Amino acid sequence: MDLPSLIALLRAHRPADEQEATAVGAILDVLDTYRTAALGRTHFVPGHLTASGFVGGERGVLLIHHDRLGRWMQPGGHFEPEDESVEAAARREVEEETGIGDLESLGLLDVDVHEIPAGKSEPRHLHFDLRWGFAGRGVPRAGDGVTGVAWVVAEDLPALGVDAGVDRAVTRLLGRS
Repeated sequence: MDLPSLIALLRAHRPADEQEATAVGAILDVLDTYRTAALGRTHFVPGHLTASGFVGGERGVLLIHHDRLGRWMQPGGHFEPEDESVEAAARREVEEETGIGDLESLGLLDVDVHEIPAGKSEPRHLHFDLRWGFAGRGVPRAGDGVTGVAWVVAEDLPALGVDAGVDRAVTRLLGRS
């Protein structure tokens, strides 16, 4: 991945609120300090960049139920060496986790930093998440690490217990105010 292009993408992004602005600053600091090492999935101090995709469609937004984390969220995950861009990584993750591959790119949608609890082989760490927007449609299927996948209308998000960062991105994606 081209680091100067990634930094330019982040600098051009307009945060929706102070929390997102803080996340953009944190990611720029991590990239300045650790450079491309921060893209590696085993870079745990303080964490590593991830890419996720928010897919909007006629039936709402596409969410997955993450097996390990036990909660509803957008599809996403770690960068792979072959990912040439944030969009490419987010697109790959959406297809792997939901089976939806016919996606129209909408650009960088949201930026978030969140904690990931310790797992079997990794310590607690941060995910510096770059969230790409897509328009899409189709019948989803649950991929690896996913126990559920569904198109969800915005009104149902509170009942699913999504966090504020997910709600912020969905608001932007679906144009709610």
